[in-house]
Amino acid sequence: MPEPAGLDKVYSAVAETARLLGVPCSPDQVSPAVKAFGDEFPGAHIVFSMAAGEQHRGELDFDFSLTPRGLDPYATALANGLIEETDHPVGSLLAEIQARCAIASYGVEYGIVGGFKKSYAFFPLDDFPPLAKFAGIPSMPPGLAEHVGTLTSLGLDDKVSAIGINYAKRTLNVYLAVAAVPTQTKLALLRAFGFAEPDASVVEFVKRSFSVYPTFGWDSSAVERICFSVKTQNPGELPAPFHPEIETFANGVPHAYEGGREFVSAVALAPSGEAYYKLAAYYQKAREASNAAFAADRDDSAS
Repeated sequence: MPEPAGLDKVYSAVAETARLLGVPCSPDQVSPAVKAFGDEFPGAHIVFSMAAGEQHRGELDFDFSLTPRGLDPYATALANGLIEETDHPVGSLLAEIQARCAIASYGVEYGIVGGFKKSYAFFPLDDFPPLAKFAGIPSMPPGLAEHVGTLTSLGLDDKVSAIGINYAKRTLNVYLAVAAVPTQTKLALLRAFGFAEPDASVVEFVKRSFSVYPTFGWDSSAVERICFSVKTQNPGELPAPFHPEIETFANGVPHAYEGGREFVSAVALAPSGEAYYKLAAYYQKAREASNAAFAADRDDSAS
């Protein structure tokens, strides 16, 4: 297995990937992440992710895992001036989760243009938190508690594998491990949340999904979107539009491990049935067992 990449190699990979997508990238855009989190990079899972479509063009997300050795992603971002403190519940949620749930590893979503966006917390693969307990955490969006009955009735009460907290958009992604869940249950989740029936191509995508996450906000109990994810070594084989920018990204994104590139492709659905597609590419794979949850449940989540 190749040696983990040094900081210079990581920056070079970021810059090379940004060029593929026409995203402006300079050391000044990446150095805040390096200053705050760079000591973790040699042992981290590192993932580059993008979304197709005009409204998402012009950004590249640089995501990486953090081991749970006291490096809290949100607290670290605050301490390094990457984000402003807030009295909104989004700012206290991670600390409340830490106090109540075992965490296997953390992660960060960092936009080359948008900067620090999101904290992830990944739960141990053998110790997912019970949904009802999880939904009862004080700073959780109230809509999650309102939907516990629905999720439980579908057999998803013990499937919460990770969360992603988006501070700019003030939303929460709740990741559900659904690799072994029947397709009809996954489709029933869409109907239960009031989403339009998906077309045949999306149904085929849903069949292959290993992870699904609904997005909750604090201002409404409605689910803002639902995203299904599929692992692949060939995004072109998936039943999804292979947009030109996705093809360019898939064929050119660098990777620092042996064998072919590995990806997670995702379809994000709005209640209206509108969909857009996303692609995440592993650049580096961590060696530490504590990051296994990040690897097992890694999902592009630019939402």
